[in-house]
Amino acid sequence: MTTIKDIAKAAGVSVTTVSRALNGYSDVSEKTRLKIMNLAKELNYSPNTLARGLVMNKSKTIGLLVSGLNRESAKDQITFSVLSGINECASELDYDLVLFNTNSTKQREKTYTQLCRERRVDGAIIQGIKTDDPYLQEVVNSDIPCVLIDYPIQSENVGHVTTDNKLGAKKAVNHLIELGHRNIAMVNGHSKAFVSNMRFEGYREALQEAGISYKKEWIVNGRFEEEAGKLQAIKLLEKYPEITAIFSASDLMALGILEGAKELGRKVPEDLSVVGYDDILLAGYSNPPLTTISQNIFQLGYQAANLLIKMLEGTLEPHVITLGTKLVVRESTAKNHK
Repeated sequence: MTTIKDIAKAAGVSVTTVSRALNGYSDVSEKTRLKIMNLAKELNYSPNTLARGLVMNKSKTIGLLVSGLNRESAKDQITFSVLSGINECASELDYDLVLFNTNSTKQREKTYTQLCRERRVDGAIIQGIKTDDPYLQEVVNSDIPCVLIDYPIQSENVGHVTTDNKLGAKKAVNHLIELGHRNIAMVNGHSKAFVSNMRFEGYREALQEAGISYKKEWIVNGRFEEEAGKLQAIKLLEKYPEITAIFSASDLMALGILEGAKELGRKVPEDLSVVGYDDILLAGYSNPPLTTISQNIFQLGYQAANLLIKMLEGTLEPHVITLGTKLVVRESTAKNHK
């Protein structure tokens, strides 16, 4: 196996010069650099990234810490889309990606910093973290740069990327109000998710601005799960038959709401309008196809990786990126005739 020493010998220069030329330092003349590069190719030299990492103290590897990656979450593809975005940006910028799946048991055993140091990542992206997660405080205190997806912490070492969830929710509820609905319930995710809190704010504001007072008992939590969304919708509609529309904080729960309505004999959209959130792949194939708020989940991942790598390389932009949303009208909403 060819080493830097072999290239140095063949080029008649020092090992340091070869190392600096291969790592792109500007104090090596272009002529020498080209000579070294050509020799490296001829001799089939492949840099040992781990050894280079030890010398430069940079592994050119970033980590993605995902909480709540399981079979249930496979259906909404959100983690997969985020991962695809991160992966595309990382490979464009010549970084490797390590996936950590974390849960509270693992977190008790290892701190965030230990995890990153053990896996030799330069920085990490964290997704799916709850507002009461012990890692949140650790992330802020750690010297390892981090970007949070959908969680608003910002410091010298921490940035975040999110979608304008509040405005997205307002668009959903305004669409229902424009269709003449006034009895609008909400199936939210869970109180420990930042996006849930923001989507609730948007729901409440849209109603307030339209002069509609919201009813606390019409807001339920479906844990971002299809089955829980279905059960909560059935309970709501049985107890409050006057509800004519439901805003769901995720498409997965909205699919459950469609099922629940069907079981109760409530036709969608004739008897009940439903708006989801996310615009997952299944939203366009449900029966009826789902009106929803589309957020670019791939871009969430892409921008998170881009921000983290810029932080690592010291070419810092603002630490916060907020992406937009758009209302996609399909067939699960209609004018209210009641």
